Amino acid sequence: MTCANLADILSTEKQILYSDSYWSWGTFMSETGRTWQRAFKGHASEAAEVRAWTAKRTTPEDAVQIAHELFAAVLSSGADVIELTLSTAGQRLRITATGDRRLSLRHSHGPGWTIIAALAQRTGTTTDESGLWAQIETDT
Repeated sequence: MTCANLADILSTEKQILYSDSYWSWGTFMSETGRTWQRAFKGHASEAAEVRAWTAKRTTPEDAVQIAHELFAAVLSSGADVIELTLSTAGQRLRITATGDRRLSLRHSHGPGWTIIAALAQRTGTTTDESGLWAQIETDT
């Protein structure tokens, strides 16, 4: 067992260890998962690479389309760099695209949002309003 810096594993609200607080705060996730993250240039030509990168790491076909639409929405805001994150937990897959600029309503809920909302079970914007996320259920 390794020792960690206690400042890194403290709850930011009450300054108590996560191991003591995750049950009461509802942050416990029993499923194991993986996370992949990659930054893409804010150019339309990167869309093909986004689709290929997503397809190599996920099995649901909808994930590739969702990643593309999230990338395109953040790209339309004028972001110079777009960071794409794929996170799994059990049978859930969350895809997040964030940029370096705050998204306007037109960018966060534009034409691609209809496609994202139709394919995903849950959707939303990131807390800093510079990105979008979608969550889908997987078979594996």
